[in-house]
Amino acid sequence: MGKPTGFMEFARAELGLQPAADRIVHYSEFTLPLSDSELSIQGARCMDCGIPYCHQGCPVNNIIPDWNDLIYRQDWETAIEILHSTNNFPEFTGRICPAPCEASCTLNIDDNPVAIKAIERAIIDHAWEQGWVKPQVPAHRTGKKIAVVGSGPSGLACAQQLARAGHSVAIYEKEDRIGGLLRYGIPDFKLSKTLIDRRMSQMRTEGVEFHTNCHIGVDISIADLRDEYDALVLCGGSEKPRDLDVPGRSFDGIHFAMDFLRANSKRVQGVYVPDEDFISAEGKHVVVIGGGDTGSDCIGTSNRHGAKSVTQIEILDKPPVKEDKGLTWPNWPNKLRTSTSQEEGCERVWNVLTKAFVGDGEARIKALQYVLVRWEKDADGRWQMSEVPGSETEIQADLVLLAMGFVHPVHEGMIEELQDTSGLSLDARGNVQASTEGQAAYATNVEGVFAAGDMRRGQSLVVWAIREGRQCACTVDEWLMGRSDLPR
Repeated sequence: MGKPTGFMEFARAELGLQPAADRIVHYSEFTLPLSDSELSIQGARCMDCGIPYCHQGCPVNNIIPDWNDLIYRQDWETAIEILHSTNNFPEFTGRICPAPCEASCTLNIDDNPVAIKAIERAIIDHAWEQGWVKPQVPAHRTGKKIAVVGSGPSGLACAQQLARAGHSVAIYEKEDRIGGLLRYGIPDFKLSKTLIDRRMSQMRTEGVEFHTNCHIGVDISIADLRDEYDALVLCGGSEKPRDLDVPGRSFDGIHFAMDFLRANSKRVQGVYVPDEDFISAEGKHVVVIGGGDTGSDCIGTSNRHGAKSVTQIEILDKPPVKEDKGLTWPNWPNKLRTSTSQEEGCERVWNVLTKAFVGDGEARIKALQYVLVRWEKDADGRWQMSEVPGSETEIQADLVLLAMGFVHPVHEGMIEELQDTSGLSLDARGNVQASTEGQAAYATNVEGVFAAGDMRRGQSLVVWAIREGRQCACTVDEWLMGRSDLPR
């Protein structure tokens, strides 16, 4: 334990931010790091709890108290060893994870958790600066070949672990660059893509092959892939967007959020995007439907385009500003959160149900009609929605972005081929079915085919994707070799 009284002596500190007016004119990361001495003080606040609930909150089971103590003592090199023992890519989680570990922190009982996420990010950034992050090339090769479909965080984590076990691993990605939604779905101002590129360099040295512009089930048949490789891991993500079936949906100017974000990210990263495929918010009244992270990313991107106004609407109730700790802690609470993108300029409206889109007479969106709703529990305790009489109105909209989440993986192509040829099972939600328990964890009902990440569990967090990729790698290694020394 660092300093027994540290949590009583020192206040929580957060990463600084560039002023909103400065950061909305560029697409670079805008956080301002804490100094080493400031981070040492934050590490001292960790009280080394008898039961470290932060472990429960962290899906990859980061050994948080240990590296908090090491940063308090300024032992950065040991800290990165411990951090990497559970997390392949802490530079990703240290930027885009919502930090459920902090919600579970004992000090969060009075809203002052240890600055775990800031410390995690600092450890890995410091390690890269000092040259401590090196390839882990296996001493022996097994001769086994594995194909990983999808290069998001689950696919990358799975591939890296399997390569370190001595297998020959190839990642297949349908886009022109590696990274999945990390690459084009998350804006550069939240996650610099140089972080992906340098991990790719490390993984290449470890033996991972990267194949881009390879859409499995479209460009390459799944049958050919299974013939060439000893095992196949499906990490393609959950990319089927939830649509909104209301009158006027076909008007121009209504787009899925990911189409908007993907085209913008490609241009920011220097990839050619024809004007007809680029969706601009410049000078427009933008309405974002959906209150999650994807909607927030649309807000930040629209502000950087120079939108005239941005409104975000959500069908659910406005969350409480402060949760009831007695009911929620140490679990993730439902409470009002404001993202950095929302701080940059956005009107947020809750209890809104979209009824129709209104056109301008030339098949282009000009307004959104909605009604307010209320949520009440029925006799069985289930929430029921009802419309508020007389609350119908409309809002001006030149651009509508649908950010209501994803329902399941895209079935067309790879999944349908596996269903037709091998009887691949899906769960009730349309995800690839595979358990996380026992020796057959992450194994589908098709021999030699495994699934991990959002393609298996549904839309989720980057930290869950990394966890599943790591655990799936352990199962695949054991299936191929009879045993595995990889950590779960």
